[in-house]
Parts: sequence; C-alpha cells; structure tokens
Amino acid sequence: MGYSHRIDTEEIPTQIAVPVQGTAGLQVVIGTAPVNLAEDPYKVTNTPVIAYSFTEAQKLLGYSDSFTKYTLCQSMDASFRVFAVAPVIFINVLDPEKHQKDYEKNVVVVKRKAVIEDDGILLDRLEVKDQEDNALERNTDYIASFNASGGIDITVLSTEKTAGVTALNLAGVCLDPDMVTELDMIGGYDAATGKETGLEVIRQVYPKLGLTPGLILAPGWSHNTAVAAVMCAKTESINGVFTCETVIDMDCGKCRVYTGLKEAKETMAVSSPHAVLVWPKLKLGDKVYCFSAVWAAMTAYTDAQNGDIPVKSPSNELLNMGATVLEDSTELVLDTSMAELVNSFGIVTAINDSGWRSWGNNTAAYPGTADPKDRWIACRRMMSWYRNHFILTYKAKVDEPGNYRLIESVVDSENIYLNSLGRTEKIAGGEISFSEDENPVTSILDGNIVFHTKIAFFIPAEYIKNRIEFDPTILQNALGGA
Repeated sequence: MGYSHRIDTEEIPTQIAVPVQGTAGLQVVIGTAPVNLAEDPYKVTNTPVIAYSFTEAQKLLGYSDSFTKYTLCQSMDASFRVFAVAPVIFINVLDPEKHQKDYEKNVVVVKRKAVIEDDGILLDRLEVKDQEDNALERNTDYIASFNASGGIDITVLSTEKTAGVTALNLAGVCLDPDMVTELDMIGGYDAATGKETGLEVIRQVYPKLGLTPGLILAPGWSHNTAVAAVMCAKTESINGVFTCETVIDMDCGKCRVYTGLKEAKETMAVSSPHAVLVWPKLKLGDKVYCFSAVWAAMTAYTDAQNGDIPVKSPSNELLNMGATVLEDSTELVLDTSMAELVNSFGIVTAINDSGWRSWGNNTAAYPGTADPKDRWIACRRMMSWYRNHFILTYKAKVDEPGNYRLIESVVDSENIYLNSLGRTEKIAGGEISFSEDENPVTSILDGNIVFHTKIAFFIPAEYIKNRIEFDPTILQNALGGA
C-alpha cells in the first residue's frame, strides 16, 4: 500500500436491497389435460408445468376444445388466446397410467388412409393389425400422427405386408378423464414414495420454478365443496410463508337463479377472505368457460397493465366474452340492480355494459367481515402481494449478523420502496419501523428481529353518486330575469 498524507473521500455502494417480486397474478391451475397429445405424456402428471405461450402449453400438455373433459385447456385458451397473458403454471392430475381404458376399433382404409376420430388414444400403446390380424409396424408399414381434432390419421405405406390391406384392426389404451375424481384433485402426500398429488403439488411451485402463486384455480372442479375447501386452505402458508388468493366457481347446474346464490354460498361454506366466488359461466362462440378461468386470466392481464402490481380492482374490466350462461348453456342476462344483489352476497358476476364486464369487488368473506383488507378483493390481493414481496426481497438477510447495520438496511431500503409506491399511487402510503418495545433483549438473544410496517391501500370507488339539483335561479338568469 502506498504512503498517504492527505485528506480523501471514497464512495461505497448504497445499502439498499433491490426489490424482488413474484408475478402478482400468476395463475396456478389444477385440472386435467389431454396428455396423450403431449411431447412426453408420462412426465406431466402431478408436477408444476410452466408455459409462456399457447404453443408451449400445447406441446407440454396437449390441447383440446373439450373443456369439460380436459379442464386445463380452458385456462390455456383464456390466458394465451383471449387475453395473451403469461406465464401460467398448470398442474395436471390425469395420470395416463391410472386413468385409462382399453380401446378397440376397426377402421376402413381408403386410398391407403384411415382416420381414427376418437380422442385420448395413447399413440405409443396403439397396436395396428391388418384385416387378417397380422401385426403392422409403425413407421415401417404405416405412419400414425394426431390430427387437429385429437384423433389419429394413419397412412398405410407400400410394403410387402400392406399390399392387400383394406381395413385395420386397432387395439390399445386411451385416456379416461371420467375416472378422475375429487380425491385426485385434492391429492395428498404418499409417505411411502414421498410423492405429492393434486392440490398438494402447489407446494412445489416456488422450490421448482422460483415463482410464487398469485391465483389458485381449478375450473370444472372448484364448484365441488370438498375441492373448494382445500383450495381455500392452500392460499395460506405456502412453503410456510407465502400467501395468495383462489378463484372458485359456484355450481351453475344447481344454482340457476341469482336470488338463490346466498343460500348456495352458505351451502358451499366458502367464506375465506382469500377466496373469490364467481357465477355463472361465460361463453365465446361455441366455447363455454368456467368463470374462474376467464376471471383469473383477466385479472393477471389487469395486473400486467399496472406494473405487475394488483392495485386495480378486477371489477368493471372487460372479460372479452360473448354471453353469460348456465351449465346447460342457457343464456342469462343480469342488469346492474341484479348484479348488486349478487355482489351483496360476496359473489362476483358479470354484466353487459358496452361488452361483458366483471362486476364485483368483494371477497367471499363479505358480508361476514368489514375489515377492508379482507373485504375488498383489491386490498386483499395487495396485502398478499406485499407480504410476498417483503419475503422475497429480504430473505437473503436471514442468518446475517443481527446488528444495527442489518436493521438500518431493511428499514431504509423498504421505506424508500414504500415511498416510491406512494408517489406512483400504487398504495395510499406506508412506513416500516424497528421498535425497541417490540424487540426486547430476550427476543434478540433468541435470534428474533421484528419490524413493523403500517400500510394502506386505495379502496375501489364502488359507488359514485352525483346529487343533481334543479336550480330555478339558473333558469331565471337564462331568461333575463332579475
């Protein structure tokens, strides 16, 4: 080191942690997919699969317009095609080794071509024989590939074996989505194998993909009372620390009139502040979607338009749909007064006002709670988002020396961040502090440090009123009166 005889200065890096945020409206969708169409049908069951485009989702999980059989596909369609929002995490519970049935069929060969119109067939398990029951070899005697409708096109090649082929005898295995039950959706943990299934797989999202769930949904299944109860439970203490919300459909087959929704909600017993109840279904063209699939995609899109922060209530937002329908596709139209009654039950619905729009700001906890952080969907989601933000941003501080430098770093960094949110009106205001009263020496000796954040979010302007008065003096002045 050189000899120094002077006055000097040096700049050091500012001790401010860079905020790390999970995707605010990240959808985690649990259901069934036509995995026979997937790139690898046997490796996408009960594991979180992330997709950033429709093409990628189709490649990884398969796709079909049969939304009732393959429930994940409606979220693929709503997210990637209707709203163009990504990414989405899918958890498929349809197991090709378990949910299957035998398949046999005879098809006619015309001009060396045959078509299997049935879907769900596992191509690698398909055995093809000629009309004399002689086995044919794939890629030698014939070529088989899936067509756009999910069936299989077979082209018979010119070989010694196929010279006189006029028909094919087919035998194999195909998927049976009807075998999937609520127990498969709820899932569990197998102590013998260490494997998790169904909704239990949500735990794997952050460790495997480094992302925190924003919205949990199970279109086609969430109307089931048992499934809905577990979905509500899974919104809290994910990986022991994270929090999110769930979107639950009400049964449009059992509840056909809006006036019966209060009783239907009580029967479902869904009252969690982390739950958003939606009714009825939505339709676009010939496709009928569960409301949850469209609402979640719209909400994720709305978040993306607001800096990936759930500051905007997902109410009065376009759903990009053409009608509201019941389970049997019967169309229904609610006006504002009807929708108000539905909202008063703590249920979100849709109205047609220059396009079909989501209508409702209340979580399922309403009217049982008046606490703004639990009543309003926007506030509840902001609270969950902020909690996750704090954990992700400062988890690197865990196990560092519990000295003043650490405390100052967290307080200074987070106050700067809260001030930035306040300046951009993402929050009404917020402040974090460290108090000696909340941190006695005994707690510090146990390695516990407690910070205290006070934060407030903007409440959606749900009711706007203009008191209009007829003023005779204005008329008098207009007519030239004194």
